[in-house]
Amino acid sequence: MLRKLLILIVCAVASASVPMLYERNPELFHNLIEFADGPQAAPTTVAKAEIRTSHPATEVLLGRKVKIAADEFGHFNADFRLNGRNVDAMIDTGATLVAMNASTARRIGIRTMPADFKYRVKTANGETRAAGATIDRLQIGRITVENVEAMVLDDHALEGTLIGVSFLKRLAKYQVENGALLLVQ
Repeated sequence: MLRKLLILIVCAVASASVPMLYERNPELFHNLIEFADGPQAAPTTVAKAEIRTSHPATEVLLGRKVKIAADEFGHFNADFRLNGRNVDAMIDTGATLVAMNASTARRIGIRTMPADFKYRVKTANGETRAAGATIDRLQIGRITVENVEAMVLDDHALEGTLIGVSFLKRLAKYQVENGALLLVQ
């Protein structure tokens, strides 16, 4: 009886772990399926699911991968979720931190006081003051990074939101290939 109970527990734990293991390494599961089908099986294709977004060139790939096509100016724009709120942003590998204006910061739950704007920063629009902040959760597709360093600028100093290296360095990989930016966690 104890032996049957132990086998049941092992099976339950193994079956509960499968979704988590698949999420971490979907290619392994696809390879196992191909191997099990034998050499006569037709090759499988990697499934893609498009994000419903104002940026139709953004794709969520299997696992924690996102591919963003460059726009006509060579910029990589996508819809992100910052602290659970949708924010249209541009990825900027030249920005040290994620940067947003004060209006966006308020919308995602970051409160700043005038005394918080104590840092001098240089932007494409010139020198301005900024406040340090932390984004609790920054997401795109299935990629999620917590506690991301950011800065808040006055509304007149920054029009949109820039996703900088404070987010990108927390990924396993980010690279441009074939006119698209691949993000991998």
